[in-house]
Amino acid sequence: MNRETLAAIDIGSNAIRLLINYVEENASVDFKKAAFIRVPIRLGEDVFKSGYVSHEKKEKLGEAMLAFTHVMTTFNVKSFRACATSAMREAKNGKEVLDFIYDKSGLNIEIISGKEEAETIFEAGDFAELMSRDKSYIYVDVGGGSTEITIYSNQQKVLSESFPLGTVRMLSDAVDKKEWKNFKSWLEDIAKLYNPSAIVGSGGNINKVHKLMSKKARETLRFVEIKLLYEELKNMTFEERMKNLGLNSYRADVIMPALKIFITVAKLCKTDEIIVPKVGLADGIIHLLRSEERRVGKEC
Repeated sequence: MNRETLAAIDIGSNAIRLLINYVEENASVDFKKAAFIRVPIRLGEDVFKSGYVSHEKKEKLGEAMLAFTHVMTTFNVKSFRACATSAMREAKNGKEVLDFIYDKSGLNIEIISGKEEAETIFEAGDFAELMSRDKSYIYVDVGGGSTEITIYSNQQKVLSESFPLGTVRMLSDAVDKKEWKNFKSWLEDIAKLYNPSAIVGSGGNINKVHKLMSKKARETLRFVEIKLLYEELKNMTFEERMKNLGLNSYRADVIMPALKIFITVAKLCKTDEIIVPKVGLADGIIHLLRSEERRVGKEC
């Protein structure tokens, strides 16, 4: 059996994450989680209000990246990739922050587009197994700064779009009303053109909703379930959401705008079913790393 250790770093608008996987290959390929670290540094709180990453968050980010390098060394990581998304795409001092991280930790960070973000996440989901060939699906990834949507028909990607609607951006009151109008109009057009049979949802919040509803693996959510949960949470204070549902402080606020986005998509696309494969950007990065390792190995 061949085994290699790969890692991925996801620098999002709501948090940063390090995922380390053992990739074991014999008759089949297994991705086994060796370590997962989530640090709730909300870059979007700064960027979506002022346009800049603050000095305080830049310092925290640098310390976290330095810590990640030590963890990866401990696990003998063979190769890794670090990607930053919405907040870093918009930060006016983004290059300065990336240079600071490199000087402090030696890590090169890539800033990827919203479409690349969605495509990378899709790599990890084995979504083809979840889709019927004769149906269309709308894949929705809700992040802290943006929402990435991809349309799949006949198990093929036919359309992809990124919208500046994210949980931290919404909490920061940094979403223009025109963006919501454009988002809804686009969804109405998609519903007419493709009539998606289900939503494929990704992101930490929909994963948490799936868990709150006590769903089993591969068991889908229903529109009425997330609508009722939204109404229930809306009547609770921030503190009550943490106490009554066991939500962490970094989840108890962002779960509300995330639910609002998923409810909007389901309502306008007239879809009742939400499939939650529970994968994220870091999972996709590792899958792509493994594919690249195999390609290079064959060339050698």
